[in-house]
Amino acid sequence: MKTPVIQFGTSRFLQAHADLFLFEGSPKRAITVVQTSGDTARAQRLAALAAPEGYPVRIRGLAEGRAIDETRSVTSVKRCLSAATDWPEVVRVFIEEAEFVLSNTGDAGYQPRPEDSAVEYHPAMSFPAKLFHLLAARHAAGAAPIIVMPMELVVDNGRVLKNAVLAVAAQRKCAQDLRSYIENDVVWACSLVDRIVSEPIEPAGAVAEPYALWAIQKEPGVVAPCVHPAIIMVDDLKEIERLKLHILNLGHTVLVDIWQRHGGKGDPIVRDFIARPEVHDELTAIYREEVLPVFAHLGQGEAAEHYMTVTLERFANPYLDHRLADIAQNHAQKVERRIGAFLDVARTSGATYLQPRLAAIVAGENTASITQST
Repeated sequence: MKTPVIQFGTSRFLQAHADLFLFEGSPKRAITVVQTSGDTARAQRLAALAAPEGYPVRIRGLAEGRAIDETRSVTSVKRCLSAATDWPEVVRVFIEEAEFVLSNTGDAGYQPRPEDSAVEYHPAMSFPAKLFHLLAARHAAGAAPIIVMPMELVVDNGRVLKNAVLAVAAQRKCAQDLRSYIENDVVWACSLVDRIVSEPIEPAGAVAEPYALWAIQKEPGVVAPCVHPAIIMVDDLKEIERLKLHILNLGHTVLVDIWQRHGGKGDPIVRDFIARPEVHDELTAIYREEVLPVFAHLGQGEAAEHYMTVTLERFANPYLDHRLADIAQNHAQKVERRIGAFLDVARTSGATYLQPRLAAIVAGENTASITQST
């Protein structure tokens, strides 16, 4: 079976998000999944993802106050390959079958690596370098341009990935026609994804909340891979990015800060932690006094109020075991990106609202960073 979608990454998020939507949507889309890490321990996962009977995604949570608990079998993944051991087949699929490229390679996936300068393909290359080699092969074969749709949580992810691939091309001093193909013919889409996927099901599958979003920026040549209720085409992705980053993600990081200020003891789950009156009161006070006024100033007051309500319902999900210890990973970077950046938004927009609690979190994180570095 031909697979019009080639996906780089095997995460449980992709399993319960894009792979599920491409199974449920219209038209249904078959996927080739490529493991980029080369981790041999995940071989069992690769086999299970492409099993004919599919893999399970269990949807559990609240939607407008209604409890949902249901399991779906996903059969969109038809083939699994490794970028370390199956590269010739990855290249063939990319040239002969693919119409869409999806990726979710983690925060470090775009970072340059020493192997990027190698003349021939090397499995340890960064994802942009891998993608450069694939696009060069597609261009050499005379195949039609392709839509690249990254799903990493990076602002303007399509443009960021495009620039990273062009940087690889410049480093290699490749021919102008190839650089023009990458810059002008390949379609680079910016998108934003949102769904809490709390735990894996072994060897493949995941448990996720009912809420899901895949927002794609409207641009010339950009089309959604399928029609699905969770997939929307939007004029301005930045408005949705602000809501997610500075309400949902900011709220998660505030909860981690509260937990750490109280000693970081135990292994609390979000729903239990936010059920504590003092925690709930502190978070909602930050939302109402330091976050929502800024969104109102930006003209998103009604949308922010609704998104906050949905977010608190998601936090209270009685089924998902979303652990604060997981959210606390890379906490310093998250404080900077989710809270520090929001303080910058407020300042540059001309808003004059006081944000003492958020400022204290940023100041405390900065102090910790200075202490560690010395």
